[in-house]
Amino acid sequence: MSLEDKLSGWTGPSSNTEQDKQDRTERMIRQAIDSHEPFNNCSLTVYAKGSYANNTNVRSDSDVDITVECTEALYWEESEKGIHTPSGTYQGVWTPEKLRAELLSAMQAKFPGQVDSTGSTAIQINSNSARVDADVVPCFSYRHYMKYESRSGTKIFKTDGGSIVNYPAQQLGNGIAKNNRTNYAYKKGVRLLKRTENAMAEDGKFRELPSFFVECLTYNCPDNVFAHPTWTECLRATLMHIWNNLQGDEPNSDRWVESNECFYLFHPNQKWNREDGREFAKAAWNYFGFK
Repeated sequence: MSLEDKLSGWTGPSSNTEQDKQDRTERMIRQAIDSHEPFNNCSLTVYAKGSYANNTNVRSDSDVDITVECTEALYWEESEKGIHTPSGTYQGVWTPEKLRAELLSAMQAKFPGQVDSTGSTAIQINSNSARVDADVVPCFSYRHYMKYESRSGTKIFKTDGGSIVNYPAQQLGNGIAKNNRTNYAYKKGVRLLKRTENAMAEDGKFRELPSFFVECLTYNCPDNVFAHPTWTECLRATLMHIWNNLQGDEPNSDRWVESNECFYLFHPNQKWNREDGREFAKAAWNYFGFK
């Protein structure tokens, strides 16, 4: 098999069998929530997020992330004090603790003996022959108010006392837009880079990196990177752009962003840094013997 044939194969989505398992997993989680009586009086929005929802997952990254967003209460922050005046304070029963407890109860009833609640963020549903692993994330509606606009997302309350703000809708929309602009090559390029990372990790050539980080590295490549006539050329251009543009320290302007475009990709609280991106690009370049 030529390198081009190999890379072309790596751009494809999950197999039909794997897709069926992912869809079944999502469907069963929805059924568990719908049949849990305490949720009858709670306004919930349930949806997939992450690689599965964005169609950028690969076989070794085939778990399903399901968001369970309670819209009963809105948590908010403001970029400058006084920008937003709330209309009132939520007085209902749905606290972060109650939402997580009821969601855990619903999952345990549907998947007895297969639920892991030891993580601080997600409730994990372990896979079997018919399902893939799943992370079920309880969260609340969230809005960040700025001077001239506001941004809607979700807020996750972790069991260790911390919290996380996510913007899944923006990630989904930006990915679709970039995919359309690149004649549907962008998401193929993401899967290609993810499979490259997986192959290097499996062969002991490089350490594992978070799937989301690899997706963001790809997202920050300009659209013309994905216009090359072969995937070999596309991969070379992608790795070259990552390597060249992540040299040195973080600049004051033209900073790389997460694919949701709501957060910078590199800052002190991230699990990765610019060096991780540079080293990944260099390792992949050498892995394929590019000159």
